[in-house]
Amino acid sequence: MNNQSRRQFVKTLMAGIAMGPAIVNHQAYSAAGIPTRPLGKTGARVSIIGLGGWDFIQKKTESESIRFLHEAVDGGITFMDNAWEYNRGRSEEIMGMALAQDSYRKKVFLMTKVCARDYKTGSEQINQSLERLHTDHIDLLQTHSIQYPGDPQRIFDPENGVMKAILEAKKAGKVKYIGFSGHMFPEMHLEMIDMFDWDAVQLPLNILDAHYNSFQKQVLPVLNKKGIAALGMKSLAAQNGRLVHDVNVSADLCRRYVMSLPVATTVCGIQTFDELREDLQRAQNFTPLSEEEINRLLDVAREPSKDGAIEAYKDMTKYFGCSHHSSVLKG
Repeated sequence: MNNQSRRQFVKTLMAGIAMGPAIVNHQAYSAAGIPTRPLGKTGARVSIIGLGGWDFIQKKTESESIRFLHEAVDGGITFMDNAWEYNRGRSEEIMGMALAQDSYRKKVFLMTKVCARDYKTGSEQINQSLERLHTDHIDLLQTHSIQYPGDPQRIFDPENGVMKAILEAKKAGKVKYIGFSGHMFPEMHLEMIDMFDWDAVQLPLNILDAHYNSFQKQVLPVLNKKGIAALGMKSLAAQNGRLVHDVNVSADLCRRYVMSLPVATTVCGIQTFDELREDLQRAQNFTPLSEEEINRLLDVAREPSKDGAIEAYKDMTKYFGCSHHSSVLKG
């Protein structure tokens, strides 16, 4: 690709997306020195990186995981990601133990996700999550992995859909804000966005996504236009960091690319104390990538992105996504 074509690609990719100085202008700083950003139009603010709920208990004992979460919060990470299904509920249980100590619950913005599509199972999962997390309310509740045929219709079924349970929980004060997540189909995200006044939407964003089946091109501008908080995930393309290992791009550049987009937070899968301290330092010292750096990264990503193999979570034949798949299709 020549320089003119590359500039046009970047211009198209970033069309309608405020980058660079505009991001910094909307940032404030926590006491720990990590920037915070508005959570869409909700009035809440969250740290520019979030702690991934599946990863934070990996490679550690229970007590180490609790200490790990405390170090993350003390370092300025206020956004906690989780899901009812993560590690068969163990992620919520350990996060709940950690947040119950020394008033840590009051220091964080707590998000979790329900996996059910039907009203009865959804109600049960909401209450189970509240119990596991040792809290009387969830700041942001999302429907998880919206990417299966018929999901929008199942979720919004007026009598039997999980949205009925979520709205009841919100009315009862158990939930503040409502959103959804998904990995595979930008078109389904757009369909969902048209069906409800969401507070937040979680979507995969990275340098490969910019080229292939792109949420950044198709979904992110719509979220920004509507004032819906965008929650970035998959900045390293997978839990095992395939962008780092397969494409030879540093974790620093991969993280900063997504953090340079107009997202409220970038949810990071962090497993070791060394990784945590690197991500804390990265957030504290964050500056948006330059146009030159973006051009270089997109050039590097073009060839590896072509068949979508590295972003396996976008392919239903390779990655079903949810361990709860038997219940996902209920209703």
